[in-house]
Amino acid sequence: MTPNSSPQLWLYDTTLRDGTQREGLSVSIEDKLRIARRLDQLGIPFIEGGWPGANPKDVQFFWQLQEDPLKQAEIVAFCSTRRPNSIAATEPMLQDILAAGTRWVTIFGKSWDLHVTTGLKTTLEENLAMIRDTIEYLRSQGRRIIYDAEHWFDGYKHNRDYALQTLEAAIASGAEWLVLCDTNGGTLPHEISQIVQDVVRVTGELGTGDWGLGARKDSSQSPIPNPHYPLSPEGVPPSPIPQIGIHTHNDSEMAVANAIAAVMAGAKMVQGTINGYGERCGNANLCSLIPNLQLKAGYSCITEDQLTQLTEASRFVSEVVNLAPDEHAPFVGRSAFAHKGGIHVSAVERNPLTYEHIQPEQVGNRRRIVISEQSGLSNVLAKARSFGIELDQQKAEAREILQRLKDLESEGFQFEAAEASFVLLMHEALGGRQKFFEVKGFQVHCDLIEGKETSNALATVKVAVDGKNILEAAEGNGPVAALDAALRKALVNFYPQIATFDLTDYKVRILNGHTGTAAKTRVFVESGNGRQRWTTVGVSTNILAASYQAVVEGLEYGLLLHSQAEAALKASS
Repeated sequence: MTPNSSPQLWLYDTTLRDGTQREGLSVSIEDKLRIARRLDQLGIPFIEGGWPGANPKDVQFFWQLQEDPLKQAEIVAFCSTRRPNSIAATEPMLQDILAAGTRWVTIFGKSWDLHVTTGLKTTLEENLAMIRDTIEYLRSQGRRIIYDAEHWFDGYKHNRDYALQTLEAAIASGAEWLVLCDTNGGTLPHEISQIVQDVVRVTGELGTGDWGLGARKDSSQSPIPNPHYPLSPEGVPPSPIPQIGIHTHNDSEMAVANAIAAVMAGAKMVQGTINGYGERCGNANLCSLIPNLQLKAGYSCITEDQLTQLTEASRFVSEVVNLAPDEHAPFVGRSAFAHKGGIHVSAVERNPLTYEHIQPEQVGNRRRIVISEQSGLSNVLAKARSFGIELDQQKAEAREILQRLKDLESEGFQFEAAEASFVLLMHEALGGRQKFFEVKGFQVHCDLIEGKETSNALATVKVAVDGKNILEAAEGNGPVAALDAALRKALVNFYPQIATFDLTDYKVRILNGHTGTAAKTRVFVESGNGRQRWTTVGVSTNILAASYQAVVEGLEYGLLLHSQAEAALKASS
């Protein structure tokens, strides 16, 4: 199926609203703007920006986008129906929605009679009036409406007739999209499929009726977000109004499967979040949905070029919200195309189809050969090649590296999560490890004051650079922070680029806890320079010695990257 003949799906991202309800996730206005522009670049047609009026942050966000709009995406304001026994035209929260200045508004309403009588404490008929009045008022103000049917599937299962009446009210009032929400996340794919099929059938019949749709049949407005998309020769949308969307939560680990089931049953819009962020267990993960729907199911979601930006977008969002990326996430995770077993690596080297379901480059990811004590020679050769090091399997160096790897891992080192340390090991085995500096020794002193949760530490280091000895000291809020600061202070005058290096993560693992305080400790240190990240490892019965190994190699590898970049720049000029 060619891209031009692929059926169109409309993506709706709610990372900036539903995604921010995740526990431990918080974003500033600047964060929201950065994410919105990145999603716009990714080609997401609808981006839900938040609930204007619910908090000052969201008000400012919409105001700033009025001043500097997105390139292609429609920013969408989100709000509930009016309150019971009020009038939409005088509802203050709807005035905030209008002030946001968006062309599209998403209104959510109650589908489940239990929520109407218990949550809203009103009558079933008043709930229908709330839906009609809210949508009609916003339509009268020139807004186009996406109706989110909250708790749709639970409501349908408990009272199908009433749930369908809520959709009828939304359609009659002018909603162009009906989004069915599995708000509690407890529905299974076979139920999703059956219910969506029923809704598609029923709404198709309703869409041919007389109740409020006649005026829209003559309208030139399209239910798709951007006016440059073509209409049919008669000037009407290319697909019937209303159209069905799906919004799933992951409480049963079914959000992605349920969304795909809904699409297969006739849904044309998929709502979700980047990395599956969301309340409780999260929302449907767009980073899994997009490639599954586009590469496997044959739907058109974004362009092929935009699809290659997916991994980068996933990691960008995780950085902005300050959450560690899920390294094992399908498609976009660092380990999504990682191969560890020697037989696997050998097969992938011959034909990637043997152990990869898609080409990693299609989603902007890359194949990784993992190095561990389970590795064979093919792992070492492939890993070396990925770092620009060509090894001859017929020569002794390759087998020496493999043996050194296995010896170190038997001592507690782990290189599959510390590729930077393995690169330095390879350079050393080949006699080409650059000596940027030498640490002659270090001391760390800690002050522990009773009654205080934090402790101060002072580290003193002695290093040699080009035969010159430097003695420096620095303080930190712990021994590792102090040691890292002292090393940087000693080296920055010789290597100014060190000022751009950051220690971004620090992990400690006790390897043989049964030996008590004499146990071996493995330390991973993740470092970065604003563009790249790398991880190094140290192992010792002394936690400070293990930390020292990892911190020193982290600085050394950062200097190696800088040196290689400079060499490449000179070669190209």
